[in-house]
Amino acid sequence: MAAPRKYPDELRERAIRMAVDLRRDPATRSGALKRVGEQLGINPETLRNWVNQAEIDEGHRPGVTTAEAQRIAELEREVKELRRANEILRTASAFFAAAELDRKLK
Repeated sequence: MAAPRKYPDELRERAIRMAVDLRRDPATRSGALKRVGEQLGINPETLRNWVNQAEIDEGHRPGVTTAEAQRIAELEREVKELRRANEILRTASAFFAAAELDRKLK
């Protein structure tokens, strides 16, 4: 289970918009993330991660999109559950095969 989000989605979206706008202008690009972070009470490194992920999601930067990451996580959970189910079936199969062998030998 994911940890609860510290910042509301609205604040996150606003911070990303502000940072991206400031970074577009060469005069305000330097230190934009730090300034926006200080104004909104967000760690600049957290804001940098948000902006990077937003750029990936929009196709401006290479990487795994949020949707792809969620799908991968779902598939990994499904694989884990299927492996667990297969192990249960193998154990049950071995148990019943041994019981059948015992029955035949008696």
